[in-house]
Amino acid sequence: MTSEEPSPLPQDIRSRSIENGNGLTMHMLEAGFQGGERPCIVLLHGFPELAYSWRKIMPPLAAAGFHVVAPDQRGYGRTTGWDGDYGGDLGQYRMLNLVQDLVGLVSALGLRSVAAVVGHDFGSPVAAWCALIRPDMFRSVVMMSAPFGGPPAFPPGAPSKPEQPPRSSESLHQALARLDPPRKHYQWYYGTREANADMLGCPQGVHAFLRAYYHQKSGDWSGNAPQPLASMSARELARMPTYYIMRMDQDMAETVAEAMPEPEQIAACRWLPDDELAMYSSTYERTGFQGGLQWYRAAAHPPYQQALRLFSGLGITVPSCFIAGDRDWGVYQTPGAFQRMRSQVCSRMLGCHLIPGAGHWVQQEAPEAVTARLLAFLHQANSM
Repeated sequence: MTSEEPSPLPQDIRSRSIENGNGLTMHMLEAGFQGGERPCIVLLHGFPELAYSWRKIMPPLAAAGFHVVAPDQRGYGRTTGWDGDYGGDLGQYRMLNLVQDLVGLVSALGLRSVAAVVGHDFGSPVAAWCALIRPDMFRSVVMMSAPFGGPPAFPPGAPSKPEQPPRSSESLHQALARLDPPRKHYQWYYGTREANADMLGCPQGVHAFLRAYYHQKSGDWSGNAPQPLASMSARELARMPTYYIMRMDQDMAETVAEAMPEPEQIAACRWLPDDELAMYSSTYERTGFQGGLQWYRAAAHPPYQQALRLFSGLGITVPSCFIAGDRDWGVYQTPGAFQRMRSQVCSRMLGCHLIPGAGHWVQQEAPEAVTARLLAFLHQANSM
C-alpha cells in the first residue's frame, strides 16, 4: 500500500492491481491465494467504503479453503480508469457496466466462474444483478444490508395502452419538502453537485465526518430501531433517521455531526478503531467522494433504469442468502423489497439472517457471526 494510505491489514491479505478489460486497473485485496486451485469468492463493498471493509472476514474465509477477492469498485480507492468529474461520463456508472466490471475481473483472474459473489450496501444490488444476468459465472449470491427487489417491471396492460408515468423522484422530493420540518431523501442529496464538496470540505474534517457517519449507522447508535415501512410515502419514509431522510436545511456532514460519539465511545469502538478509520479517511481525502456518488446519480437516471427492463420478470435462480444487522434501517428503506426478495425474486433463497446488535456495517461490526453464516451458506449451496 502507499504511504498516503495507512493499512493495518492482516499479514495473510495482499494488495495488487489487475486490468479488468473494461477500462479499469482494478485494485483488489486477496486472501487464500497461496497455491492450488481454490473456489473463489468475490466481495463487493458499498458507499462510503472500500475493499478494506472486508478485512475482518477475508482471513477466516481463506482458512476455510477459499480464494477471496475484494476489489475497490469503479469510482473508489486505488482503482483507476474512472471519470470522477460530476459533469463527466455518467454512463460508466450504470448498473450494467458495473456488472461488466466484475465479469471482466473474474475473466482477468483466469476464471470461468466463482463460487459466490457477496455484496454489501450498494455492492448488494451489483452482486444481485451479477447473479441474475450471469448465473453461469456467479454460481451463488449473498446480499447484505440492501435487499434486492428484482428488475423494474414493464407497466401493466396491453402494449397499445399508453404508459402511465411512475411516481417520480421529483414528486417524492416535493412531498418530503412539504413535511414539517421539510425533509429530503439522502439519495436525492447524493445526486446534487454540492454533495462531494460538502463532505470533502466539511468543517470537522473527513476523519471526524466518517467517524460520525459510521457511528450513526451502526448498532452502537441508540437511535437505530428499524421497522418495516408501509409505503413509499413521504410520511412513512420520514420515520427513518435523518441520515436517510435528511433535514432540508442540512448537508450530510451537518446531519451526522449531531451524532458524533464522545471520546470515550470512540476509544471503546473495537470494530472500527481510529487507525482503521484512517484508512478510509486518508483515501477519501485523496480521491474525494464523487466516484461513489456517481452510482446514485446513474441509478436515478431514467434511461439507465429503462434499460434494466430488458430483464423484467426474471429472478435470481442460483442459491442466495441475505445477511444484515437487526439494527440496520437499510433492510427496510425500500418498502416491500425485503419481502419481494424472499418470496418472488430469489427462487433458491437459503436463508435471511439479521445479526443481533449489529447495524449497517455488519461485516465489520459482527465479523464472526457473518463469517459463520457465509460458510454455512456456501456449504449448503455447494451441496445442492
